[in-house]
Amino acid sequence: MIENNIQIKAENLTVGYGDNVLMREINFNINKHDIFIIMGGSGCGKSSLLRVLTGLVPPLGGKIFINGHNFIGTDQQQKKQIMQDSGILYQSGALFSSMTLAENVALPLQLYRNYPEKQIKELVSLKLALVGLAGFEDYYPSEISGGMKKRAGLARALALDPEIVYFDEPSAGLDPISSKLLDDLILDINHSLGTTIVIVTHELASIFAIGNNSIYLDGSSKSIIGRGNPNEMLKNPPNETVYQFLTRGKQKDA
Repeated sequence: MIENNIQIKAENLTVGYGDNVLMREINFNINKHDIFIIMGGSGCGKSSLLRVLTGLVPPLGGKIFINGHNFIGTDQQQKKQIMQDSGILYQSGALFSSMTLAENVALPLQLYRNYPEKQIKELVSLKLALVGLAGFEDYYPSEISGGMKKRAGLARALALDPEIVYFDEPSAGLDPISSKLLDDLILDINHSLGTTIVIVTHELASIFAIGNNSIYLDGSSKSIIGRGNPNEMLKNPPNETVYQFLTRGKQKDA
């Protein structure tokens, strides 16, 4: 059962590698159906936090609860199930270059679902159509644009109908139009499928257009120094650091 609609809960979470602590004992909640933005300056630990949330690397301390289950302290079988209920879109799309788009999207279904090939083929076509790539099943990643690769990566992330999808800098390397199309697609998936979205990004246009909740990571204090709706934080900034980030360095009294 999700406590007070909280889908992901971080308690006293410490993130880093060995003696290099990036974030110390941070706390935050991600609600079901949020488009949750993780933002902050370069090197503050945004992508590292995402790796911890997705189970790719362990935290240095603290707990993560996903749908009420202790993701850090659970047994391997339950952790595997929790991970299957989430999808990840990596910065580059991370498609296998030797496989067609259909084969890329089919891979999670072949690994984790006991479906007949005909059903897998139908689901693959459905997921590709969902991201605007109907008819591109037999294309290879080298034959499509950067924006299309991101959308194909998203189709693969959605293959298992996850409750949560994580994005690592989804707009990186995209032109403004492709970036806007991807933002619109993220909004559509969030609204139509009810998927909870967690995004690491520094792209202000995306942050203001799609984010309804957020945290700002401060590398100096190794803590969260801003949280809430990004548009509300712009109107009522919690401090000068967050204000300058959200206004590209503009001074408050300017």
